[in-house]
Amino acid sequence: MSRDPSYPTFTSCLNTSNALIGTWLMSGSASTAEALGYAGFDWLLVDMEHVPIEFRDLWQILQAIHCGGAQPIVRVAANDPVLLKRALDLGAFNVMVPFVENAEQAQAAVNAVRYPPLGTRGFAAVHRASRYGTWANYGKEANDAVTCILQIETPTALVNLEEIAAVPGVDALFLGPGDLSAACGHIGNPGHPQVQSMISDAIMRARRIGIPMGIVGGTPELVQSYLEQGYAFAAVASDLAMMMKKANEFLTVLKAHRAPAAVATPY
Repeated sequence: MSRDPSYPTFTSCLNTSNALIGTWLMSGSASTAEALGYAGFDWLLVDMEHVPIEFRDLWQILQAIHCGGAQPIVRVAANDPVLLKRALDLGAFNVMVPFVENAEQAQAAVNAVRYPPLGTRGFAAVHRASRYGTWANYGKEANDAVTCILQIETPTALVNLEEIAAVPGVDALFLGPGDLSAACGHIGNPGHPQVQSMISDAIMRARRIGIPMGIVGGTPELVQSYLEQGYAFAAVASDLAMMMKKANEFLTVLKAHRAPAAVATPY
């Protein structure tokens, strides 16, 4: 099982001095997920928002990530209690909720990922998260084992950053440069000065109130700049982006291939 009482939670890892480096899983491949864990990434994000991954696929991908040793984060398709419940029951102890813009939406996400009395998550005893019923105190310990990460992806969400972070049970925030740039009229260009200024402002405010914040960048250099600003965890590119980059490099050498123009997005 990818989480047990002796295994450090993602929240506890965020509270160390070491930045956590991950990547996005866009291929929907269990073998790729396993391999990138062995490569040494601290965490891997399974994207159910933009990738045609169903819950049976998620089950196998989570098993693969466990083999490789990385922490899995599952981004569900929407702030929906049913989607969150199913991901959690499959053993997704770290969940990311997209497009949270205010405290009310943050509270809805928290309610969905915590059992009563802290939330409204429906209870079942035997599933992958409880080690099929062999984790005797799972029901009592699950609330502390889950990390709830909320995405900040619009100017409205940035305005409300402090009130979102203040909702009890919000463990971390994650800034989405792709959607933020689109919402600001700079779609496909998260490097635009306006967007970069908002990225810097967001981490200064998050650090001021003591909430860990993550981000994604398309290159190691960009990710390093985010870490130097104080982001606690960051993803570099994605499995598909890294594969395409290396494929084009090989083809350039072997076939005098002219690579297609890269899309200037994080992943």
